[in-house]
Amino acid sequence: MIVVFGSVNVDFVTRVTRIPRPGETVLGPGYAVIPGGKGANQAVAARRAGASVIMAGAVGRDAFADIGLSMLIRDGIDCARVARVEAPTGAAFISVDEAGENAIVVAAGANAAASADALDGLAFSARDTLLLQREVPEEEAERAARLAKAGGARVVLNAAPAGAVSPALLETLDMLVVNEHEAAVVGAALGIAGEPEQIARAIDTRHGVATVVTLGAAGAIGWTGGVRRAVPALPVTVVDTTAAGDTFCGAFAAALDGGFGFTLALARAAAAGSLACTAEGAQTSIPWRDAIDAAVAGFQA
Repeated sequence: MIVVFGSVNVDFVTRVTRIPRPGETVLGPGYAVIPGGKGANQAVAARRAGASVIMAGAVGRDAFADIGLSMLIRDGIDCARVARVEAPTGAAFISVDEAGENAIVVAAGANAAASADALDGLAFSARDTLLLQREVPEEEAERAARLAKAGGARVVLNAAPAGAVSPALLETLDMLVVNEHEAAVVGAALGIAGEPEQIARAIDTRHGVATVVTLGAAGAIGWTGGVRRAVPALPVTVVDTTAAGDTFCGAFAAALDGGFGFTLALARAAAAGSLACTAEGAQTSIPWRDAIDAAVAGFQA
């Protein structure tokens, strides 16, 4: 079982010729309103990759809450631990340019009220994984991590959006997933300099936390127990990179949950993240297990 304690958002997405510079207005032809949020995205990715998933977090008492939860519920994710609070449902405002790159502004809303109390009574075991991100209060993520560790569960943090990871949270982690920018920010807070892979290696060595760096089209590199693992991305035509990182994290957690080893879990995650770049939107772009299976098998062949 995978438990995701994280954000639930509604995404407002518009296509633009280019992402605006500060002070500039760029017109888009229209916009879509779709479910998102790093926590929810990763929960959907884990579920579609084959895992049983529980989502915990918070939404408002507004109409956007139903949109934010719609795909989670449709995909069979247990949402009983998502609280309804007196704050607007979180929202993200996303611009996607002609190359598929994006710029995102996130308004926390109800996510700022997410509480680890949502996990009360949940019996974690060594067979379970807690998956965290940085769109809910860190002190609540730390509380959730300690509850999971007390039951023997694996704890995985995706340090996104980029920010320092507190020593208290770091000591609860089994695995850390970052992109190149996030690696630099996390490394700087820990007094670790260098290239992203050097930072990942140092975190693994110094803190005993297996660390994965996603590298976009260059795939991903992971350090665990002092051993380096590297996997390629799939060669794809990029339409929209939104949620590619979330897809990687959810698929990685699902692969570990399904008994795949670290390297194969990385390969499946990289394939899933690549596939997510071939369609528009966040949760609407996340692939299902059969597509991941086929992509991994085809690429290895």
